[in-house]
Amino acid sequence: MAKTSNREAVREMLDTYGRTYAAEANIRLKNTPQPLYQLLVMSLLLSARISSGIALAASRALSEAGLRTPHRMADASWQERVDALGRGGYRRYDERTATQLGEGAHLLLDLYGGDLRKLRAEAHGDTGELHELLQRVPGMGPVGADIFLREVQDVWPEVAPYLDGKAQQGATRLGLPAEPKKLARLAGDTDRATFAAALVRAALDRSRSKAKAS
Repeated sequence: MAKTSNREAVREMLDTYGRTYAAEANIRLKNTPQPLYQLLVMSLLLSARISSGIALAASRALSEAGLRTPHRMADASWQERVDALGRGGYRRYDERTATQLGEGAHLLLDLYGGDLRKLRAEAHGDTGELHELLQRVPGMGPVGADIFLREVQDVWPEVAPYLDGKAQQGATRLGLPAEPKKLARLAGDTDRATFAAALVRAALDRSRSKAKAS
């Protein structure tokens, strides 16, 4: 009976929250340099103490300004980056973030030729190592690395299932098992990134009371 209720809770969760943050940022994620870099930038923006709506709007604004690759980001002036962030409403951290984006773009160009697939290769399939390597990028701390890995796990399958503390918090709020292996089994055929994002959105939705699954 508990298993059936858990499945029902997952279906309801996916109906309510089943959309990745990359999709909301208009990133068509695949294993090619441009969308992977856009995902990195989005993850950095989302990791700040600012609303997800503003962070995603800023991500879209940077893309609309043409700053979709490390080369374009590095070539842009600091003021161009500030202005794009401002158009997305990302004003509280815009000056510092504009600096970090420029420094990060240069670092990725120097170390990986602007191709995050080379960073992936450097980790040799070790998710913990990948988490650490991502944090070399200025502005990318553990939270940003978690966001990136949650969202990338369908195109970098060695990462899956990636259900970090925030996703587990969402599971707890919904009355689902928080242990990652048990939780992953409940995903069924759902894309892993969509499932993880739904759990995170549930964790962040303060208006929702914890579902009963018994």
